[in-house]
Amino acid sequence: MTAVARSWSRLTLAGKLIFTIVPILLLLGLGLLLVVLLFGALIVDFLVANLELVRFVVAATAVLLMSVPTAFLIIYMEMKIIALMNLRIGPDRVGPFGSLLSVVHGLKVLAKEDFSPTGADRLVFTLAPVVVFMATIMGLLVIPFGPGLFGQDMNIALLYFFAVGGMTVVGLLMAGWSSFNKYSLLGGLRSAAQVVSYEIPLTLSVVGLLMLAGTMSLNQITLNQAGWFTNWYVFQQPLGALIFFIAATAEANRTPFDLTEADSEIVAGFATEYSGMRFGFFFFAEYVNVFVVSAPLVTLFFGGWNAPFPWPFPISVDLNPGSLGIGLLILIAIVPLIGTLLLAAPFWLARSSMPGWQALIIGFVLFNLVAGAAIFGIAYVGLDWVAGLLWFLGKTYVFVFTFVWMRGTLPRVRVDQLMGFAWKWLLPASLLNLFVTAAAILVIGGPVATAP
Repeated sequence: MTAVARSWSRLTLAGKLIFTIVPILLLLGLGLLLVVLLFGALIVDFLVANLELVRFVVAATAVLLMSVPTAFLIIYMEMKIIALMNLRIGPDRVGPFGSLLSVVHGLKVLAKEDFSPTGADRLVFTLAPVVVFMATIMGLLVIPFGPGLFGQDMNIALLYFFAVGGMTVVGLLMAGWSSFNKYSLLGGLRSAAQVVSYEIPLTLSVVGLLMLAGTMSLNQITLNQAGWFTNWYVFQQPLGALIFFIAATAEANRTPFDLTEADSEIVAGFATEYSGMRFGFFFFAEYVNVFVVSAPLVTLFFGGWNAPFPWPFPISVDLNPGSLGIGLLILIAIVPLIGTLLLAAPFWLARSSMPGWQALIIGFVLFNLVAGAAIFGIAYVGLDWVAGLLWFLGKTYVFVFTFVWMRGTLPRVRVDQLMGFAWKWLLPASLLNLFVTAAAILVIGGPVATAP
């Protein structure tokens, strides 16, 4: 055994990762630097000439990246909120208040054996979770998260959202058929029947809103609801909002409409034969889908990123730190030190037994909280997209909480009750809402004018 081999064998797993990844990153960085030096001008010219393509790539990357923390946050909410509803503590060991346990669950799923059953169609079996995942997150490309924060503002954005969201059933059917398992096939067929049934009232529930808005652009629909909360379409279309919420719950396969994976009847439905990463993709997509169905509900009926009142307006905050020159560097070096000492002093003086280093740690933490709050306040008041993003996420997670609440409260319905409710109640109610809205528009004298 050579000296290099002996040294390698003595390294810990972390050391092996560092000595493997760091050289690769250095080589990639040097290669990227060389490409920029040689072809930098050509790359800049190409990006400037194709800004729409650059915007799409950036938006798609942002959507993919945000799906990971979104899923982990909703998984944590389910574990913690349902535990509190059942008078249990819930996760409280891994991370602050157990917040990292959902990450551990994700890593655990990835570490399990990825098994393909005998007789399965391997290609379709593998592609099914990819189709479900991509169909789930592609709808986020047209959701306006704030003023200017959207992937693409299309005149047919709502039609695109419904079309892409409906592709989820294709992936579930692929999973059920390719698994070579009767329980999986039955789960896939159930998903097809459920999605087709509830897609009709889901689509019809927003037709009345579209007649009022005069557009299918989700950004324009949001702009129409600016001002006081009384301008939100939920007050003009309360029945449509209720139908949309119920149908979206069924589309997302959430309780009490989670019949596609009814463990008491068909084992695990379409996912019976899945394990490892492919199994994780299905339920990763399901948790992201909770956010995806909440976002259009907020956008269409609850004002989107608009605040419920016309204040605060974005205030022009004229800050130019560069004008301070060398003073800016001095402030960056001195202000944190002075702030930490000032906030640590009361704790050190109040308790003579407290060591000075503990008081400094408390002061440092408090200073960072105060500084973060100040930066957040300036950004909220001065940048309209920051305020809009916060309002949008706040409203959306109210409905995410509602979905979690329903899972911890409501029992699962029977499949015949599920189908009967869609065709006997939701479909007539959505048609009634459409006819009443059309009659009201005729009486008033035309659709509500869209915002400029």
